[in-house]
Order: sequence, then C-alpha cells, then structure tokens
Amino acid sequence: MVTKGIRGAITVDCNSDKEIRSAAIELLNAMILRNNIKAKDISHVIFTLTEDLDAAFPAKFARLELDGWDKVAMMCFHELNVPGALEKCLRVLIVLNCSEDFEPEFVYLKGASNLR
Repeated sequence: MVTKGIRGAITVDCNSDKEIRSAAIELLNAMILRNNIKAKDISHVIFTLTEDLDAAFPAKFARLELDGWDKVAMMCFHELNVPGALEKCLRVLIVLNCSEDFEPEFVYLKGASNLR
C-alpha cells in the first residue's frame, strides 16, 4: 500500500457560507466519483482557499455531509496571495492510501478548469 495525492479545485461564486458549502461538496463529490474514493482509505485532506474566501471552513461541510468523513483528518488554510492568481478558488488535496498502480484523476471545475 502507498499514499497518493488527488488534486482538485473549483471557483466559488461569492464569499458566503452557502456558496463555499455548495462548491466544496460539488468538488468533493466529483473527486470521489472519478477516483472511486472510500472514506476509510483517506489518510488526510487539505483544503486551501484564496484570501477572498473566509466565510466558512470547507472541511466542516465534508464532515457533516459526506458518509464516513467525520473520522477523516482535515485542515483548512489560505492559499498564497500571488498577484494575478485565480480569485475565489477552493483547492483540495486528498491523500489516499491505495495500491501502487492507482492513477489519480485530478478534478478542476468551473473557473478552476483554467488551472489545467
């Protein structure tokens, strides 16, 4: 068994609890579906938000709304404030315990698709 990271990102329409929740759950569900992720296989999850998003912690919504995620170690951080960087962006790194041959599929939604 090895650990591999699965990256994902999504832009958020506005800085509100409701919009951060919606974006976080949309992105996580897409990552779970595309990579066949089971909560029991997750080592930990790191969320970052650009400095213009501070209305809510995305990890809170994962804990409350995704099956088994209440036992997953998660942390939220601010992204570096690099001039010209994508605004209102929520990024996720899911670190997964998996087989060596697992090939993660990264997920970039809405305006974050420009990051790929």
